[in-house]
Amino acid sequence: MARIIVVTSGKGGVGKTTTSAAIAMGLAKKGHKTVVIDFDVGLRNLDLILGCERRVVYDFINVINGEASLNQALIRDKNCNLLYILPASQTRDKEALTQEGVGKVLEELSKDFEYIVCDSPAGIEKGANLALYFADDAFVVTNPEISSVRDSDRMLGILSSKSRRAERGEEPIKEYLLLTRYDPDRVKQGEMLSLDDVQEILSLQLLGIIPESKSVLSASNAGIPVILDEKSEAGRAYEDVVARYLGEDRPHRFIEAKQGFFSKLFGGKK
Repeated sequence: MARIIVVTSGKGGVGKTTTSAAIAMGLAKKGHKTVVIDFDVGLRNLDLILGCERRVVYDFINVINGEASLNQALIRDKNCNLLYILPASQTRDKEALTQEGVGKVLEELSKDFEYIVCDSPAGIEKGANLALYFADDAFVVTNPEISSVRDSDRMLGILSSKSRRAERGEEPIKEYLLLTRYDPDRVKQGEMLSLDDVQEILSLQLLGIIPESKSVLSASNAGIPVILDEKSEAGRAYEDVVARYLGEDRPHRFIEAKQGFFSKLFGGKK
């Protein structure tokens, strides 16, 4: 039976789709057959980040409506044969997503995949609620800004009360914190919340810190998940996230401000 992961946040623009693509690719690269689903009906950005937008013929809504089979809609990733993408529709309304339809698709995918990653829209609209409803694990993505953290705190309430697990009285969704666009220098200057500030508000298990990095935008523009850029700090950070999720013990990196040359020379502290 597949493990269903929802990548969620209360606020847009925090890096959910980048994270979904990176996590899915990372799991597949570790040898786990993985599918990533775009729940953002009407926008559809996941296929762009994964570089397969020209290969989209059928989408998630076509499958739900019985207009195409899963085999017709699934796209195998060009960089890893264990990763598949189920794109969203750009032309349909979000109301085309139904709980019954989503449930049937996830049930069918669970027969063939180890991990199902659900790239959720921001906020609490229908697509976001359906993405989290069936989840086993939630990656709560937030930036170190008070509005982003506050909105993520609101999502935690929804995760704990509106999921299938909550309805059935089962073990709750496992919630993990993923802090993106983190810049220790700006934290030091008081321009961003610190990791301690964020954890004090959300009280979640920290899965990873993704540093602010130009490589994220470069990878997105190239249609390649940033986790494949092993030279970038962001790529290495996402690789750490996947390893920790799979049970590997890795120290957290990219938390401290970097020392300049003269600080190192004269023994300055980090």
